[in-house]
Amino acid sequence: MIKRFAPAKVNLCLHVTGQRSDGYHELDSLVLHLDQGDWVGVEPADEISLSLSGVFCENVPVDGRNLVLKAAHLLAEKAEGSVGARLSLIKNLPSAAGIGGGTSDAAATLHLLSELWNVALPDEITLSTLGADVPVSMSCELSRMEGIGEHLTYLGDPPMLNFLLINPGVDLPTPKVFAELTQKNNPPLPKTLPKLKNSQHWVAWLETQRNDLEDPAIKIHPIVGEILSALRNYSGVRLARMSGSGATCFALFAHDAAAQGAEAYFKAKSPNWWVRAAKTWTGKDQVSRSTM
Repeated sequence: MIKRFAPAKVNLCLHVTGQRSDGYHELDSLVLHLDQGDWVGVEPADEISLSLSGVFCENVPVDGRNLVLKAAHLLAEKAEGSVGARLSLIKNLPSAAGIGGGTSDAAATLHLLSELWNVALPDEITLSTLGADVPVSMSCELSRMEGIGEHLTYLGDPPMLNFLLINPGVDLPTPKVFAELTQKNNPPLPKTLPKLKNSQHWVAWLETQRNDLEDPAIKIHPIVGEILSALRNYSGVRLARMSGSGATCFALFAHDAAAQGAEAYFKAKSPNWWVRAAKTWTGKDQVSRSTM
């Protein structure tokens, strides 16, 4: 069996810059990946199948709605002749949480099956038919994501940052969040991004940016605002923001030990929340060949 790590992603900032005639929203966002994530495994088989495990597997569909299966069937259409695979998904990330769990799972599946079946990966336009975040999940570089997710600029190695992630377990469907957004034509990121030398400079610059979906998400579920307020009032937090369309929020710390201490504090304070310390993921040791 080959298995591949499917890292969580964080929108360090997310600017909604317009809405197209087909209803899709134009975005401008900086994305990096974290060392918290799911695992996807694959081994040869006559047909495509999927098994699930992990703490968040209970409500994950195992039919055609599942992005792992969608990705597998999309790539199978490009293969010569009949292909199959036995897929396994260890679901460690909450679903529909603004941290790209399902889309990262799909990306990992495509990488694995591309190797197994010797089939070239789809282009970014085709990948975006699986989901807006699938193209950006294909690489662990720091990425600028524009359009509806299909226009990517890879910016090299991501900054090494220390995170705390908190998700309260509320449902925030992306279409519903966008529907609450009243101002849809907001300024984009600077055309040319600054050359930042270290994490301190990154945090200072990120403070000048925003996530335009925070206020709509808070309107739907005020708990998001409560989490952001709690993080911003916690000692040592350098920046707190919501990721994607929520409901996961993140805080940045100067050191990993501070993030670990915050994890212990918030787990004890709110045991029903999903709380994890995390660090920037660089993509090393992403693939292993062993039994899951």
